[in-house]
Amino acid sequence: MSQSVESAANNSSAEARGGADALDRIAAGLYGMASMLVGAGEAGAELVETAVATAELTPGSGEAAAQQAARRALAKAAIALLAQRAPGSLDAPADADFPASCIGDDELDAAGDTGAEVERMLSGPDRGRVRTWLESLPVEQRVIFVLRAVGGFSPGETAALLAAHGGAGAAGWMAEPVREVFRQALCSLASQLLHEANTH
Repeated sequence: MSQSVESAANNSSAEARGGADALDRIAAGLYGMASMLVGAGEAGAELVETAVATAELTPGSGEAAAQQAARRALAKAAIALLAQRAPGSLDAPADADFPASCIGDDELDAAGDTGAEVERMLSGPDRGRVRTWLESLPVEQRVIFVLRAVGGFSPGETAALLAAHGGAGAAGWMAEPVREVFRQALCSLASQLLHEANTH
């Protein structure tokens, strides 16, 4: 085998290993997100398989783009599953008036980029309490919180995903109600963490 052919073969093998490693990392991250949305175990694993199989990947687009495409595919499948489990749970809010909140607009916008922090909380010493809090949320709050804080989707993207896959009553989701529901979830989390701090 000539040097050039051997080098090409080695490069091809390294690229294949790199691709497999990237896919493993993406799948691991997807399972964490899936378990937050629909629960751990078989349902979460099946969602990951669906996401990997249906993600619209562009060759050569890079791992970050592949990860976001897989997250989008996961979000679609999870929303459809939750809407099937509990019809009406993801309906768009009929009332545009939301209660006063503990979080201002600037803090709210910054909180949309806290995915790594949320994942650290869910794998740290307080993971049991945080996961219990997450599971206690109404379905719409849990979905919006996970899509915004972990999935990295904007309010507009989140609204579009809900409207397209959340059932007939979800068609009216818009960016602003998504922002307000996310704000409610963040206030709930802040209250939970403050309560835990005061009891220790």
